[in-house]
Amino acid sequence: MNKEDISQKIAELEATMSAPDFWSDKAKAQATIKEIGELKEKLAGVGKYDRGDAVMTIFSGAGGDDSEDFSAMLLRMYYKFFEKQGFEARVLHENKNDHGGYRNITIDIHGKNAYSTLKNESGVHRLVRISPFNAKQLRHTSFSMVEVIPDFKAHGDDDIVIAEKDLRVEFSRSSGPGGQNVNKRETAVRVVHIPTGIAVHVETERSQETNRQKAEQILKGKLFKKQDDERKAAERGLYVSKTTDIEWGNQIRSYVLHPYKMVKDHRTGVETSNVDAVLEDGELAPFIEAEKDL
Repeated sequence: MNKEDISQKIAELEATMSAPDFWSDKAKAQATIKEIGELKEKLAGVGKYDRGDAVMTIFSGAGGDDSEDFSAMLLRMYYKFFEKQGFEARVLHENKNDHGGYRNITIDIHGKNAYSTLKNESGVHRLVRISPFNAKQLRHTSFSMVEVIPDFKAHGDDDIVIAEKDLRVEFSRSSGPGGQNVNKRETAVRVVHIPTGIAVHVETERSQETNRQKAEQILKGKLFKKQDDERKAAERGLYVSKTTDIEWGNQIRSYVLHPYKMVKDHRTGVETSNVDAVLEDGELAPFIEAEKDL
């Protein structure tokens, strides 16, 4: 249903409200009012997943320890922001290095409007600083990719249908928390969508089947986001590549610690020199508020 169809449907429903007997069937009247509200939200760009939970993955770009440390910094930043929002987060899969950095990490985020709040954080993030891993104290630029998708578990719809033949499922021993079965049975699951090559790894649930279900839910979210990105690009007459390189030129936000201090969002122009408030205290509200018009 396009915007014209939605607008027409709203007009038709609102016309029925002027009928003398509109409230004669109270249940029907309330259902009509609810439908009008939902259609108006849809017309305003509020998707049906926006009010629900989200899944966030942070991937490190090239750069070894520096980029992996940056991913850990981003994770801490987001956790601080989640606390302010009243969101709860849980790790689903992580791949850490020996210094506490992350090659990649996936977390569940639970809270009202979690997806709509965080969805525009998706993209490449860039850090400029004096490298703590370089004995010569040289300036270093690091990149990490943030991906936010809707959590499909709360929705019984069939927006995304995946044929069984398009899936490859692999099992391994879990390395994370998950109860007495960890490291004793192959409970960790990796699900690969063969046509796109998109892969999801979940290992924190107690059973293989639960991990598989969660992995398939996340895969649906990834496919949904891919389709949504392609739709938005088509509406703007743009081309979307199959992959976004985690490197210079693709960043949506920069965090500069040297030679000056600034955090700047390259899409909205919002910036601040109070880098510590952003990275250490999770003060992301000005950035996220500006992103709502993207």
